[in-house]
Amino acid sequence: QVQLVESGGGLVQPGGSLRLSCAASGTSISIYHMGWYRQAPGKQRELAAYIFSGGATNYADSVKGRFTISRDNAKNTVYLQMNSLEPEDTAVYYCNARPFNAPNDYWGQGTQVTVSS
Repeated sequence: QVQLVESGGGLVQPGGSLRLSCAASGTSISIYHMGWYRQAPGKQRELAAYIFSGGATNYADSVKGRFTISRDNAKNTVYLQMNSLEPEDTAVYYCNARPFNAPNDYWGQGTQVTVSS
């Protein structure tokens, strides 16, 4: 079983950047697909970015060209680089892990990102 801890959230002005980190423990993430999801107030949780165990990536249309997901299996950490942030990006961001060979989902506790002037 994997435990996930997000960090790096905060308050940033529109147009600014943040880098989120998701540190995993309990097992190696090398066999896990990893994702960043977000949930804005009053809205459902949605996928922002995903990276498969083999390295392929997917992005929500709303973040394409602005967000970059990456993974460092040696450090057991996944990152989300967020550039050109917009007020609409304000949400709690959650890290997700799913092993490539099972449907189990693991979640972190979330980190708040607020984009405001």
